[in-house]
Amino acid sequence: MDLSKYWKTVVDTLPDGLMVFDAAGTIIAMNPAAEKLTGYRSEELIGHSCGVLNCTGCQVFDQGKEKPFCSLFATGAVREKQCLITNKAQRLVHVVKNASVLKDDNDNVIGAVEMFTDQSELVHKQMEVDSLRKTCHLEEGFHGIIGRSNAMQRVFDLVESVAPTAAPVMILGPSGTGKELVARAIHEVSPRHNQPFIKVNCAALNESLLESELFGHEKGSFTGAERLRIGRFEAAHGGTIFLDEIGDIPLSTQVKLLRVLEEKEIERVGDHKPIQVDVRIVTATNKNLEELIREGTFREDLYFRISVFPLSIPALKDRREDIPVIVESFLEQHALKTRKEIVGIHPDAMEKLLGYEWPGNVRELKNAIEYACVLCTNRELQVRHLPPKIVPPGEDKPLQDDGARQYLERENFLQVLRECEGNQSEVARRLEVSRVTVWKRIKKLGIDLKKDL
Repeated sequence: MDLSKYWKTVVDTLPDGLMVFDAAGTIIAMNPAAEKLTGYRSEELIGHSCGVLNCTGCQVFDQGKEKPFCSLFATGAVREKQCLITNKAQRLVHVVKNASVLKDDNDNVIGAVEMFTDQSELVHKQMEVDSLRKTCHLEEGFHGIIGRSNAMQRVFDLVESVAPTAAPVMILGPSGTGKELVARAIHEVSPRHNQPFIKVNCAALNESLLESELFGHEKGSFTGAERLRIGRFEAAHGGTIFLDEIGDIPLSTQVKLLRVLEEKEIERVGDHKPIQVDVRIVTATNKNLEELIREGTFREDLYFRISVFPLSIPALKDRREDIPVIVESFLEQHALKTRKEIVGIHPDAMEKLLGYEWPGNVRELKNAIEYACVLCTNRELQVRHLPPKIVPPGEDKPLQDDGARQYLERENFLQVLRECEGNQSEVARRLEVSRVTVWKRIKKLGIDLKKDL
């Protein structure tokens, strides 16, 4: 039995939208699923240009009748491309597009066929999941960096500004402030986000091992080099390399690193053949490089090449207002990893955390919370659970620091305001006080409803 004459029934039964165009991009056929997807009846579109759908996956060349007018006719096919089209109601529809050109027996292009799979429901569900994650605090902060303070918001703004560029970034700040997280955020926001992110701790390797690690080596180039090794720069080709503790690299390696920045090429140890690399360089240090330059241990020309865009991360003691939300995040992470349900921290314990200087910054705070979680046997962290460095033995009474107490009161009240989206009547109902009391507390605590929420 010849089934070819039933092709229209087959096409009309397809759940995905299908459209056929001639070589000029004029719509000549479409199935019922395409009508449903676009909102147009077939008679409204047939005979019109496919440009009416404003598909974001199309690149129109406008090169005349003798040349391909769009990318599909130039490449011959499109596979699994996520696009947006505009329907009759002028609303955007998320689709996955597959397309192919049609040729006659003489291999001449006579048109094209495109199939659209509606992804709107999946996109909306993903948006709901993302919203739920934020509501449940399972995914907070900026690319894993937690901070609501003005100082950290400025860091986030600077990352957003510099990430799309190719400028080398130097991240400055004390140990434990999260410089690697900032470097990764720069990569994830940049156009290179789908390419490798490679980290090198320059302080952890001696001179010979560092050069091999960065640039690779040829087999037999030194004792122990039993096989060819690809260096970190080659591995990062097309992406980003993060050189942590850049102030610790020796002068001989600094010379080779400068060549990479200037000529965009490397040489493996034991070989003199240059290898082209396209890498975005991000560095970090907690040292004063200008002082190292004066001491003669760091090259000034390299310093100027890697510090085109310096970005400073504040110490934790300079953004104490972030401590409560960071602690909350660490508690949630600990609960997910250990299934140990610790739902909060006693105000007196939080006062201790707010009053500590945190020389180890966020890393030390994380270690302190993990220490406390190990000792905690109930649902709330207490002062007695905190490390001795923060609470010396016998010092388990509440702090008498009025400033810390007022700060904690302000943060707790702000949290309620945020949960109620600034609705003072709702806050009053939740706290079981009058609206006037809420207004007075806002004034007392110096809260600006426009800036603080």
